[in-house]
Amino acid sequence: MSLQELQTMVQELSLPRFTASQIADWLYKKRVDSIEKMTNLSKAAREKLSEDWEVGWTMPAESFRSKDGTVKYLFEVECPIGSDGTLESSVIEAVVIPDEDRKTLCISSQAGCKMGCRFCMTGRGGWHGNLDRAQILSQILSIPEGPELTNVVFMGMGEPLDNYETLSAVLNVMTSEWGFAWSPKRITVSSIGVLPMLKRLLDEHKCHIAISLHNPFPDERLQMMPVQAAFPVQDVVALLKRYDFSGQRRVSFEYTMFAGFNDDRRHADALCRILKGLECRVNMIRFHKIPDFPYETSGAEVMDAFRNRLNAGGITATIRASRGEDIMAACGLLAGKHKAKA
Repeated sequence: MSLQELQTMVQELSLPRFTASQIADWLYKKRVDSIEKMTNLSKAAREKLSEDWEVGWTMPAESFRSKDGTVKYLFEVECPIGSDGTLESSVIEAVVIPDEDRKTLCISSQAGCKMGCRFCMTGRGGWHGNLDRAQILSQILSIPEGPELTNVVFMGMGEPLDNYETLSAVLNVMTSEWGFAWSPKRITVSSIGVLPMLKRLLDEHKCHIAISLHNPFPDERLQMMPVQAAFPVQDVVALLKRYDFSGQRRVSFEYTMFAGFNDDRRHADALCRILKGLECRVNMIRFHKIPDFPYETSGAEVMDAFRNRLNAGGITATIRASRGEDIMAACGLLAGKHKAKA
């Protein structure tokens, strides 16, 4: 709940207005997991709250630790799917990535995904419902590393902008003074470029943006990403060029490297052309092999040459280190399966 929603709730319960600020402090600063632990509320107030409300944490069902220190957490959730409110049980995943003085959490916004990108295990599994605010925030609050996190990236399961109203409410909790009070610079939202919601995100929030691009040529991108038909990458880039990214807010483009498909000079030069004039970065990602998919990842020398050509063309490009591949936690591998079912 937002502070305003908490204020409405305590008013309906005939509790003092300041009780809402106390509850927000317990939820988002002290991060308690039960109403009973809100000890500066009177016993009568806590009893009244507990009649109809609870602190809606979802605890991890399982965790897996990679040899590189990455940790993947599995959460069992129930999501409404369809207009009749039917709930579907599913499993979502969140990944903690430690790196020197940083500790980044990659979180999910949906159970599964509708976007159907051919190279992504999440997309292959289909869509099983939108996560609610509590299910998203639980990925931050209920893991042992929660208090130590330096950054959160919405790059887990799902398309965040396909669940925009919930995403927006979660971002408000994370950045408001009554919530986590984080700087928006600590948060990155990744998207394939759902244009109407992308504009709202740009207008309503100040977090970083990461766009899944993967190919600068529309016909080739369409082969990998069906969403190209609805939201062409050239329109996404045109929208981004209307905003200022020279200050604290950044935009980056995710570019998964497929050998012989999108990794030659032609693609590098086309990327330079479409991104010209936009203050941005290209994050090159090694493709992680999945079953029944024809492409392999580009080799190290090819990736180095591609990065160097982008840099020479005026586009800042880096090769992202691959983390957690041995526990199926790397980019494109989150499939929402228990260890016993894997």
